[in-house]
Amino acid sequence: MAYEVKLTTDGLLINWLREVGETVTASDVIAEVEADKATVEIEAGSEGTLLELRAEPGDEIGEGVVIAVIGAAGEVVASEADAGPAAGEATAPAPDTNGKSMTDDGRVKASPLARRMAAEKGIDLGRVQGTGPGGRIVKSDIENFAEKPMLPPMPATPPPSGGQATWGKLPEEDVEVMPLSRMRRAIAEGTIRSKSNTPHFYVTVEADVEPLLALRKEINSALAEDGIKISVNDLLIKALALSLRAFPNLNSHYYGDRLVQHQRVNIGISVALPENGLVNVVCHDADTVSLREMAVNNKAMYERARSGKIKPDDIRGATFTISNLGPFNVKDFSAIISSPEAGILAVSSAQRVPVVLEDGTLGVGTRMNMTLSVDHRVSNGAEGAGFMNHLRGLVENPLRLLDLRQV
Repeated sequence: MAYEVKLTTDGLLINWLREVGETVTASDVIAEVEADKATVEIEAGSEGTLLELRAEPGDEIGEGVVIAVIGAAGEVVASEADAGPAAGEATAPAPDTNGKSMTDDGRVKASPLARRMAAEKGIDLGRVQGTGPGGRIVKSDIENFAEKPMLPPMPATPPPSGGQATWGKLPEEDVEVMPLSRMRRAIAEGTIRSKSNTPHFYVTVEADVEPLLALRKEINSALAEDGIKISVNDLLIKALALSLRAFPNLNSHYYGDRLVQHQRVNIGISVALPENGLVNVVCHDADTVSLREMAVNNKAMYERARSGKIKPDDIRGATFTISNLGPFNVKDFSAIISSPEAGILAVSSAQRVPVVLEDGTLGVGTRMNMTLSVDHRVSNGAEGAGFMNHLRGLVENPLRLLDLRQV
């Protein structure tokens, strides 16, 4: 029986990496899709012959839509047209149609995105000539059929200092109009939605990180022969995961009418990408996975993210997120919650600072600020403070992070 390859996320099909008739294995990457915050590699999912491709590069495709069919060589599969008309689809051609985008029984052949765009713009699909396979109407056909939208007016300039407050438009040569990427639009929409709708409150603690840095040095010395390095962020992810296990209410997602508490602790890790991009990859089961395995998996995910080769599982299933600006010499910051998560941890740089020692004298220590952003609909200040004190205790007593049987 033929296997249908379905998207696990909404996205824009960038290109096919395999062609109809090629033999594939389950782990072969057959397509690349631009999701909201990353380019995702789509694996075949089954071995066999690639029998059919049901989308074209440039198509916007929804989650769960079948994009390809895999089966035995020569196997005949039902076409999209055989599935019956979609809801709201015209069942007869418009009088002036060219006929190419119609099936034999008079139904319109169009991609899901083309249908949605046509409905939004009030375009009769029967009047559109499709340029996709077999005359299928695709995104570009709707764009070319519709009138091009006008660019918004150029922004006005402020009046010169001390000058007359006369406002005018900037000459076009003085500006560069930068179109927003899909990723930047998704980041903008997500942060606006979260910051506007989620009542954030913040709890900041300062932690002594010298014990953590010393332990990391010892672990990496022991793992040097294996070529494995534990990062500070790996240790912080482990500490965060163990604290979430101790405070399970914060490992929840808020959905307005219900609170879903997750049994697994999957930590989203914010990764900066080239050209001002950002993606959260996910360390699954961070509370139970060994530091060795965590370090290897995290490093591989970071490399895939920065090279634009993310796998669907890399960005799926986060229950809580950490954002670490330690490498950027940042003293303090707070992060915006990734809704529907209950919170996010912002980690600043470890810095050498004056400290008061236990005997009351002045000395020098290494301190790091951590700020918890919390959804006040889920938690409160007392729980947030308890969580951060628990987290600080793990950072300052890092042997508690280790399962000595599986370091």
